[in-house]
Amino acid sequence: MTDAELEQRFLEHLRVERQLSAETLKNYRRDLSIVRQEFNRLDSHTWLNLNDKPLRRAIAELHADGLSGRTLQRMLSALRSFYKYLNREGLTTANPALDIKAPKVPRRLPKTLSADSLDDLLDVETDEPLEIRDLAMMELLYSSGLRVSELVGIDLSDLDLRDAQVRVVGKGRKERQVPIGQKARDALKRWLAARSTLAHPLEMALFVGKLGKRLSARAVEQRMKRWGELAGVSGSLHPHKLRHSFATEMLAHSGDLRAVQELLGHADISTTQIYTHLDFNQLQQIYRSAHPRARSKEGDND
Repeated sequence: MTDAELEQRFLEHLRVERQLSAETLKNYRRDLSIVRQEFNRLDSHTWLNLNDKPLRRAIAELHADGLSGRTLQRMLSALRSFYKYLNREGLTTANPALDIKAPKVPRRLPKTLSADSLDDLLDVETDEPLEIRDLAMMELLYSSGLRVSELVGIDLSDLDLRDAQVRVVGKGRKERQVPIGQKARDALKRWLAARSTLAHPLEMALFVGKLGKRLSARAVEQRMKRWGELAGVSGSLHPHKLRHSFATEMLAHSGDLRAVQELLGHADISTTQIYTHLDFNQLQQIYRSAHPRARSKEGDND
């Protein structure tokens, strides 16, 4: 069996058994191909006879060629999963990637937006359906800390405005219920009223494009970049920046790392711990006494 055939069998396993997304499968395919091409360039090896020495050399060469430690970490993770599959299938007994570590990655703090910047971005009056949709998406991203893939995957049936929550499907097809703040509820109500002017009659997606079909993650990113430029946001505005802003404000206000982990859908709490390195005094000043867009107006009991 050729290396390419082994990779294809592994990708099929990821698609069928683990139900990974098309984008994740694309990343696995690319990473395996890059590493294979590199060790083939250096030595005459195949996946089934590869050992740790040529693999270490290949990783070192890729690093010298400019690949970051973060990228190499991802590649090594893909390789470990690949060899775990090959071991399970009885095709090999070794896992040459098991003890190889990528170069250390500098600990970077997530970039966030201040409350004032978010107000400038989100407090916009408009009657244009696509802009109403965009504002609802950004409010929901910020209110509930969603990934963009989770946002575009939401169906109408997942949304419960009465109980102020939404069901999302995160990484590894794991479902979770997340709360929705009042500002996001208001924005979603406006979008639902406008959605019928755009959506195809049989389309179940909450967020649709101008052709009436489910919106793609790429389309969301492009629209947010445009909004960021119009609002004068420092740096490029992207969905993850709103997720980071949500997480830092939640942690600064509550100090409950486990709760923030659950809200974000992190499988490992170590992923959430990066937010503990932020300047809490500054964050609490930004956050004030509570999430600035999660409270109802005084007297509003809806």
